[in-house]
Amino acid sequence: MVDTQDLVAALARAGVPEVDASTRRRAEYSTDASLYRVPPTAVAFPRHADEVAAALSVCRELGVPLTARGAGTSIAGNAVGTGLVLDFSRHLNRIESVDPDARTAVVQPGVVLDQLQREVAPHRLRFGPEPSTHSRCTFGGMIGNNSCGSRALAYGRTADSVLDLDVLAGTGERLTAGRGADPASSPVLSALHQVTREHLATIRTELGRFGRQVSGYSLEHLLPERDFDVARALVGTEGGCAVLLRGTVSLVPVPPATILVALGYPSMAEAADAVPALLPHQPIALEGLDLRIVDVVRTRRGAAAVPPLPDGEGWLFAELAGGSAAELAAAAQALIADAGALDAAVVTDAAAVWRIREAGAALSQRSVDNRPAYAGWEDSAVPPEKLGAYLREFDELLAAQGLTGMPYGHFGDGCLHVRIDFPLSDGDPGVRRFREFLTEAAKLVASYGGSMSGEHGDGRARGELLPLMYSPAALSAFAAVKDVFDPDGVLNPGVIVRPRPVDADLRVPAARPVTERLALALRHDHGDFGTAVHRCTGVGVCRADNTGGGGVMCPSYVATRDEKDSTRGRSRVLQEMLNGTLVRDGWRSPEVHEALDLCLSCKGCASDCPAGVDMASYKAEVLYQSYRGRLRPVSHYTLGMLPRWSRLASRVPALANAALAAPGVASVAKRLAGVDTRRSVPRFAARTFRHWFNNRPHRTDGDPVLLWVDTFTNHFTPAVGAAAVRVLERAGFAVRLSDPGLCCGLTWISTGQLDAAKRILRRSVATLAPHARSGVPIVGLEPSCTAVLRSDAVELLDHDVARRVADASHTLAELLGERPGWQPPDLSGVEVLAQPHCHQHAVMGWDADRALLERAGATVTSVGGCCGLAGNFGMERGHYEVSVAVAESALLPAVREAERDTVVLADGFSCRTQLADLADRPGRHLVELLDAPAG
Repeated sequence: MVDTQDLVAALARAGVPEVDASTRRRAEYSTDASLYRVPPTAVAFPRHADEVAAALSVCRELGVPLTARGAGTSIAGNAVGTGLVLDFSRHLNRIESVDPDARTAVVQPGVVLDQLQREVAPHRLRFGPEPSTHSRCTFGGMIGNNSCGSRALAYGRTADSVLDLDVLAGTGERLTAGRGADPASSPVLSALHQVTREHLATIRTELGRFGRQVSGYSLEHLLPERDFDVARALVGTEGGCAVLLRGTVSLVPVPPATILVALGYPSMAEAADAVPALLPHQPIALEGLDLRIVDVVRTRRGAAAVPPLPDGEGWLFAELAGGSAAELAAAAQALIADAGALDAAVVTDAAAVWRIREAGAALSQRSVDNRPAYAGWEDSAVPPEKLGAYLREFDELLAAQGLTGMPYGHFGDGCLHVRIDFPLSDGDPGVRRFREFLTEAAKLVASYGGSMSGEHGDGRARGELLPLMYSPAALSAFAAVKDVFDPDGVLNPGVIVRPRPVDADLRVPAARPVTERLALALRHDHGDFGTAVHRCTGVGVCRADNTGGGGVMCPSYVATRDEKDSTRGRSRVLQEMLNGTLVRDGWRSPEVHEALDLCLSCKGCASDCPAGVDMASYKAEVLYQSYRGRLRPVSHYTLGMLPRWSRLASRVPALANAALAAPGVASVAKRLAGVDTRRSVPRFAARTFRHWFNNRPHRTDGDPVLLWVDTFTNHFTPAVGAAAVRVLERAGFAVRLSDPGLCCGLTWISTGQLDAAKRILRRSVATLAPHARSGVPIVGLEPSCTAVLRSDAVELLDHDVARRVADASHTLAELLGERPGWQPPDLSGVEVLAQPHCHQHAVMGWDADRALLERAGATVTSVGGCCGLAGNFGMERGHYEVSVAVAESALLPAVREAERDTVVLADGFSCRTQLADLADRPGRHLVELLDAPAG
């Protein structure tokens, strides 16, 4: 094994400077979206093709494996390796050209699919195949795995959209691989041509039998009748034959119109039986699912998440494309006539139906009983006419093995997706059951003439099982091709040819359980921190720019584009901490604290991550465990105890403001407090909200409501509290205030002072409980504090009283939106640009606020992402630049583009503070907008 420093030094001498062999970086890249854990020796970020060639040359010379990687969303373990990992997503991510007339594009391997789709959309073009990871998957990965997606029925696999590839063979030879390549032009191509001639009969009989036969190598493209198309043959070789430098891909026209038809059947298997009769209608997508996924969407996302569906317990969704609505209406009726369905409907809100499919795919990462479900057997495929029979036997196999899953898939292509609750955390017995099931499943799919992989590739998950599907002659052909391109076995070894065992290098069984003395209850993870952090399966939604769709996760990654700042990267480091062989110092490991340093604790991942990773909570636990009984960073004592200092300062607000504003004193005070000196310090109000409230007449004849008085409203923005009282009283409520001295403990939670947070919350919850029991609603104005009552308090205290208080706690919009007879003020003509608070987005949601504003007549635009201040994060020394960059990702550009009379709505005190610091626009609270017409 080559010494790590020798490898780094050799790469530097060869002209590859951006190489990271730190333990933290190796932990981040130790796995992809699969079950496998393979820490690399180093990670490099090549900036151009010459650096890729230099890296390959060094690896060949030193005998170091090389694995190419894009977004790391490989489900089969195709993107992990023991040697050098080349991450193409950081620099080699340009669209080099687009030719709308020829309908082609030239892309580098790190280009994200959605990036190309946005680029070509103005030309009414698109790249045809579109896997579910389209927001972050790269072309290098799509070409490596031969990705497909739901519309491959119309547009084919990635191989069908590749025209030529600029690659480096494992020999170091640079090739332009395309159709009709001249074998005499290259030693590699000459040898490849000879291998093809030697295996013609095997290739013709065993490969390319149906569209979703992705397992193994697609050598059928090398046949003479296919004009020796080397580019398409390289698609799906999973980085084991060549390294991609750029590719020319074909584009397809966007259809003028589409229509979606929903078809209901007694079961999913019977829905699959109907597929052959529907294929002559040429749907561009034909997706299937059953009641298992629909029920889990209803259970976990609420009944409103599932629109009305046709009668049945299994469904097909058929999308048709055409030139006009009238043409499609007739086509839909013809399809329904041939469907043999119990019930059918033309869908008016196609997006809502597709969301069931997307939400179900995400939620299937937990079993019906909320156990982890895994992707070990994720994308098998059979010829579509055999899918119904295969489904029935597959369900029988699951039952016989005592396993569960929620199947769904691309039924028009015969491709079935499922995640299965393998008992991997049981150690060796669970691993044995995993191997046994995969073996039996492989035999089953082979008996139907199918493919173990229909779009994700074999990787480490299925490579060992290929002899159950292919003859020795076919396997010999694969090995011969691998040896032509990569005779030294440097490129992605252990995949497809000479594969690693399917049960080697599994990530979950290598983790140790951590349940002792945790501050968090982790109720949904059986009280085990290890189970919690292994929620991250690596699908990489946190690597997408989620702000455009109103999401929040992951703001620091959006700012830095560094894997360490993604929710996934942090999860990987925590997983390695639990494994203990790479990150070795437990809770106090420097790698752990480096990974968590730029986590804003925004909680965006708690709602946006499909696996429900809650990094804000994990960070709080890590800080708690790390500093328990030890000296903490100074900001934990200052910003972390802000409510306590605010109460003291409110006794002499003028003196406190003067001290914090004095140039010399302010700078010294900020440094001593661990605050960045470039930050302004909010001014304390001359009189608190409580003082205002206690010195005014109160309405006593309305329905009682308890207004939760948070630190920020009381000491910094009492005008927000006063506006809330007026709005609530006009709505017919008699307002009471929560008792003085109560606090939600948020700043203690975010700094990991969880013993103190529990004490504070226990007192607050106990005081609020009688109001909750008597049916008095509790209303919060500061979203982060309301979110603590709704979520964190339950997690930290883990008892029924906290749950009762959580159920009684509301946002202002939630309360008023359900108030009988209440009408909002007329806001017709008012343009609102809203920054929903991260914690509200994650815990309560912002739908009630939007509905209230639109009901009032306002025109509402919401901004995704985080403001970047996020409580104490943006105030702390060392975070300023990232805080500003986060604000620049969505909020500040939106504010600059808004008209000057647009109301910038920001309920969060942090959001308004960030706007005051970085933009020449004040932010307003919703309640101030509702109060303004009468105030």
